[in-house]
Amino acid sequence: MPQTSSRTTLSRRSLLRALGGTAALGALAGCGVPAAYVRPGDRSVSDESASDHRLTWANWPLYIDTDDKNPNRRPTLDAFEKRTGIRVEYVEEINDNDEFFGKISPALMNHQSTGRDLIVISDWMCARFVRLGWVQEMDRAHQPNVAKYLDPLLRTPAFDKGRRFTVPWQSGITGIAYNRKKLGREIRAVKDLWANDLKGRVTLLSGLDESFALLMQGNGVDVTKWTGHDFHTMCDEVERQVRRGQIRRFTGNDYTKDLVSGDVLACQAYSGDVIQLQADNPDIRFVVPEEGAELWSDSLMIPNRADHKANAERLVDYYYDPEAAARLAAWVNYVCPVPAAKDVLADAADKDTAALADNPLIFPDSTMRSRLAIARDITSAERVEFARRWNQIVGL
Repeated sequence: MPQTSSRTTLSRRSLLRALGGTAALGALAGCGVPAAYVRPGDRSVSDESASDHRLTWANWPLYIDTDDKNPNRRPTLDAFEKRTGIRVEYVEEINDNDEFFGKISPALMNHQSTGRDLIVISDWMCARFVRLGWVQEMDRAHQPNVAKYLDPLLRTPAFDKGRRFTVPWQSGITGIAYNRKKLGREIRAVKDLWANDLKGRVTLLSGLDESFALLMQGNGVDVTKWTGHDFHTMCDEVERQVRRGQIRRFTGNDYTKDLVSGDVLACQAYSGDVIQLQADNPDIRFVVPEEGAELWSDSLMIPNRADHKANAERLVDYYYDPEAAARLAAWVNYVCPVPAAKDVLADAADKDTAALADNPLIFPDSTMRSRLAIARDITSAERVEFARRWNQIVGL
């Protein structure tokens, strides 16, 4: 997910107060409360796209290309508007998955419009929306580019087989970043984080959904079908490392500060962040461990009762044109979900732009791709138990 300069998180106390206690929190977390589920027949309204050429799109900050001279201009989005005549209200309002969930869930569970035709959230949160019936199935007849160009690695997540309800906006890898010069050796596996020369110089991600898959992979687990036993075994290992002082702290996106300062020598990290760090410090490396790493996505969804569904579908498909995908990838530097965009970038006149086509953190090579997996998400039935265990370790 994108790094932002103003990431905010809704505290548990504030959320409980706003929602009226643990019962409401459980309902909105998708913990099996029947009243929250929306049946297929209640998800759509009459589509106004044919007569009303506009749509509202909610996304994260700094997650689309902007003009170098005018940050209020977004070249790919401007091109879409010019080509189609559809006006896009682009709102950078998503700073945290849980916070945004709390913001729009009252409308969705009460069968009301959110005021948004398209949203982008992380796949582990998308899974909740899909299970609750809060998003509409997209019509692939309106999306030939998605059907043709979507990366095969991203087509069949466990929560949305065939990507009927979600389409990746950008993808990324959760792996290990480290300072090769200061550490003085390579890191090749998750278990290398527990070496004595890294004691007190390691950070892990604090978010359960962001952290668990890589740590399980370090134990040799197939994360596409992990079990509760696998989860608790992973937690046991992390607890041991906390007790022995191996882990300096658990972090959000601020892990980059520790890595740059040298306070931390190795950490769980997102591939897109590391590309940015390497521009200033080539000694910072990113590794997909020998045991594998998690491939994740932030995905586009059309929420229930959106007024401009066809317009939203058209916009999604536009970004799967390899030309548009290449322009976006050159700016955001995450794993591009359109492999065909690689050839477009390779032909760019600007040599720095063309070099991005050979960056395995944007277009993973075959060796790296063979180590990547999309983790089975945490189900609503599992979440309360697993979150309680993990939060005790992290100190939340």
